[in-house]
Amino acid sequence: MSTFSIWKRTLTVENTVVEGVRWDGSEQCVIVSVRSDARRRQRCGICRRPAVRYDAGRGRRRRRDLDHGVVKVFLEADAPRVDCRVHGPTVTSMPWARHGAGHTRGFDQQTAWMAAECSKSATAALMRTSWRTVGAIVERHVTDRDRDRDRLSGLRRIGIDEIPYRKGQKYMTVVVDHDTAKVVWMADGHGKDVLHRFFDTLGDQRAPRLTHISADGASWIADVLAERVPCAVRVMDPFHIVAWATDALDTERRASWNRARREADDRERARALKDSRFALWKNEANLTDRQIAKLAWIQATDPRLHRAWRLKEALRMMFTLAKTRPTAALTALDRWIGWARRCRIDAFVGLQRRIVRHYDAIRAALITGMSNGLIESTNTKTRLIIRRGFGFHSADAIIALVMLTLAGDKPTLPGRQLATR
Repeated sequence: MSTFSIWKRTLTVENTVVEGVRWDGSEQCVIVSVRSDARRRQRCGICRRPAVRYDAGRGRRRRRDLDHGVVKVFLEADAPRVDCRVHGPTVTSMPWARHGAGHTRGFDQQTAWMAAECSKSATAALMRTSWRTVGAIVERHVTDRDRDRDRLSGLRRIGIDEIPYRKGQKYMTVVVDHDTAKVVWMADGHGKDVLHRFFDTLGDQRAPRLTHISADGASWIADVLAERVPCAVRVMDPFHIVAWATDALDTERRASWNRARREADDRERARALKDSRFALWKNEANLTDRQIAKLAWIQATDPRLHRAWRLKEALRMMFTLAKTRPTAALTALDRWIGWARRCRIDAFVGLQRRIVRHYDAIRAALITGMSNGLIESTNTKTRLIIRRGFGFHSADAIIALVMLTLAGDKPTLPGRQLATR
C-alpha cells in the first residue's frame, strides 16, 4: 500500500484524492495536498450543484484537520470559483469541509462532540483552538444538522417554562415538545414579549394546531396563551400545585411557632414546631419512625397545624390517584376545594382561591396526566451546562449548547458508528 493510500485512510475525508504529503518546518505541521475526485469537482460550495468554472479563485487554501499524535495536520487544495445559477460566483465545494469553514468536517464533528460532553474551555484547549472558534463550530454543526428539519413543524403538545442563568433576574424561556422530548425553541428573557416572539415564529397557521400546553401558574404565560391559542388546553403542572400547598403549610407552621413563642411563651413547644419542618414537608409514605412520632405529637398538641398537613397530603394524593382513576381525582378536587374553603386556615383558604383561578388547567392535568417534568429535566441539564462552563457571559452561548445537545441528535465522534442495542 502506498504512502498516499495510508494517509487517505487515516484522514477524516471522503471523495478525496491525496496528491502529496510534506512537512512544514516553519509552522511545525504536516501539509497534505488534496483534491476532490472527479464526481465532486466544479460544484457550488453552498448548494453543491454542478456549475461552470468561473476563475482560479485566490490560490490554494488550507483547512485544519484532526491532529496526528501531537502534530497539527492541514489539508491544502486549490480553491477555484464556479458560476452558480443561484448563488453566482462561489468557491467550489470541498467534500472535506463546510463552505466558509477553516476546518475539516472531521475536526468540526469531534469539536462539537467534545463541546456537548465537556466545557468549551477544555474543548478549546484539547483541540488547540479558541473559545470563539468552538462556539462557531457548534453553530455550524447545529445549522447543518437542522438544515432540512423545521423544529416547529408538527407541534401538538408543548411545555413552556423559564430558567434563570445569571444573578440579577436573568432568565431564559424554553419550549419543549412533549412528543419528541426535544427543545424546539429557546430565547433570552422571559415575559409576554418573549412568548409572543415564539408564537410569531410559530406562525398563525401552525399555532391553532397546538392541542395541549403545560406550564406553571405564571400569569404572563396564561395571558399570552389565552390571546394566541385560545383553543389549546392549558395544563397546570402538578409539581407547582403541590409546591403551593407546601408553602401554605409552611406558612401555617411558622404561625404556630410564633403563637407558641409569643402568646403561650412555651419555648420547648416552639423549638419542637421549628424542628418539625421536614416531617411536615415529607411525603407520608416516606416518613421515618421519628417523623411519624413528630406528626403524632403535632396532632395531639396543635390540631390546626395537623389539619393543614392533612390538606397538603390530600392535594398531593389527588394527583397520585389521577394516574389510575382520573374521574375519582376530579371528584376529589371538588371536595378538596370545599374542605379548604371551610378550614379556617388563612393560608389554605388563599390557596383554594388560587386553585379555583386555575381550575380548568388543573382538571386538564388530572385528566391528561401531563406535567412539566420533561421541562424541569431540560432545565436541570441546562444548569449542568452552565455549571460545567463555570458560567457564561451571555445567553446566546448557553442556547447554542442547549440546541446542540437537547434539540436533536447529539454529535458523534468521527469514524465511529452509533452504538446499537
